[in-house]
Amino acid sequence: MNVTRNTRNALIQISKQNKVFLEGNILKLIRVDDDDDEFKEYLKECKRRDNTSRKKRLDVTKRVQSQNKQLETAAKENETLMQDLKVALNEAESLRDEAVEDLDILQKRTQFELIGLIVRVALIIIVSVGALTTIMYLVALLSSKDTTILGNAWSNMFGILLTNSFSIIGTIMGVKYATEKNQ
Repeated sequence: MNVTRNTRNALIQISKQNKVFLEGNILKLIRVDDDDDEFKEYLKECKRRDNTSRKKRLDVTKRVQSQNKQLETAAKENETLMQDLKVALNEAESLRDEAVEDLDILQKRTQFELIGLIVRVALIIIVSVGALTTIMYLVALLSSKDTTILGNAWSNMFGILLTNSFSIIGTIMGVKYATEKNQ
């Protein structure tokens, strides 16, 4: 491709004034007269600048590709870590739920054992007091003494024992019912 004298002069002038040069494959197509050293130098400078800018663009492209690969690798690692975290979180929640359930069962069992112990002790006391009072009343009856006062005391004692036993059992059942409702 031949360049006219005006175009040649304009290109050289633009390069001197604005530092703007031709780039790209167009440089391969331009023909230069053998006696035009100034235009040969201009094209030589254009080719040198073009090679330099291509190398810079290539370096930038390689750097960007390398960074993209690193980002993709990091994104995959992040995704893997997120999945591992979700699995660990689910396991932790499952273990927490099991621990809460075990604690609840242990508390209920402990409460049940405590209530059973209280009822047993209360019944033993009530039965023993009733038996002792009955034995004392029988001894008084067999000894043929006046048992009117003792009979009334014995009757009152059994009434009190019966009332107390129902009161204790009712209180225990009320506490058990109240704690079940709160949970």
